[in-house]
Amino acid sequence: MAKAAKKGGTVKKSTETLVVGSKVKALIKANECMTSGEFLGALTEYVNWAVGKACERAKANKRSTVRPQDL
Repeated sequence: MAKAAKKGGTVKKSTETLVVGSKVKALIKANECMTSGEFLGALTEYVNWAVGKACERAKANKRSTVRPQDL
C-alpha cells in the first residue's frame, strides 16, 4: 500500500515554463544584450527554486500564504 503524504513535506516543483519568454527576451534586448538559448530554462529553474524556498519559509512560520518577505 502507498504511504500517505505527510503534511508539510517536500515542496513540489513545476516542469512547465513559469516565465513569459517574449517578455524576458524583450527586457534583455532593451538592456542591449542578447539571450542565450539556455537562459529561459535556467530562469525557470531559478523561479522554481525561489518559489520553493518561499513556500518552505511560509510553512516554517506556520502560514499557508506566501508573502513577499518570504523571498
